[in-house]
Amino acid sequence: MSQIFLTALSLSTMTRLPAAPHLPASDVFALIAALDPAGIAITALSGALLAARMRQTFVTMAFFAVVTGVGGGTVRDLLIGAPVFWVHNAWTAPVCLGVALLVWFSPARWWQGEGTRVIEWADAAGLGAYAVLGTAKALALGVAPVPAALMGVITGCVGGVIRDVIAGRPSIIMRPELYVTPAALTSAICAGGHMAGLDKMIVWPLAALAGFGLRGAAIHWQLGLPAYGPKGNGET
Repeated sequence: MSQIFLTALSLSTMTRLPAAPHLPASDVFALIAALDPAGIAITALSGALLAARMRQTFVTMAFFAVVTGVGGGTVRDLLIGAPVFWVHNAWTAPVCLGVALLVWFSPARWWQGEGTRVIEWADAAGLGAYAVLGTAKALALGVAPVPAALMGVITGCVGGVIRDVIAGRPSIIMRPELYVTPAALTSAICAGGHMAGLDKMIVWPLAALAGFGLRGAAIHWQLGLPAYGPKGNGET
């Protein structure tokens, strides 16, 4: 009987699917070092520009920049039980405040026209970069691929959602163009490449570019998913 049990255990071990390896922490730290300054600056820029378009004070502009820059990453870290990233990085808040200062001292005519899409394009660039960062960090901390991809979506999107709610305007996820979908595409490519064992230094940039490209196409051509019901366009 024991021999049968050992044989069955051996066969079970042989046929078990191998788990995808966790991303080494050193690789994630390298990704953070490469993407965080630019990613935070770009997402903070979208918040500062919205305050400029609304003709707010510098205090409001700085607040929008900080909240937009760190909002998604903060929610992600709280959900996965990691230390909140910007609390332990001395340069994160100064980057956001520096972006707010640059916008404050720039000519108002650059941001006041409703026809400009600078806010949307800055948000699109931040969305692609941060969706990769959020997914990679979650994978490195042992989160399963599907929840890790959701953490990437949260990292890329939540800052913009918080910005819009505080500004008292319709949330970006309730507008016609694709927004969550590009972040989901980026996160899915990142997690899928990890599961397939592909080179992360190729997968990560491609994933970020895919999300940025889809979001950019949505901005330019106003692409949206079908809405529930017989009429209308989708929101996300």
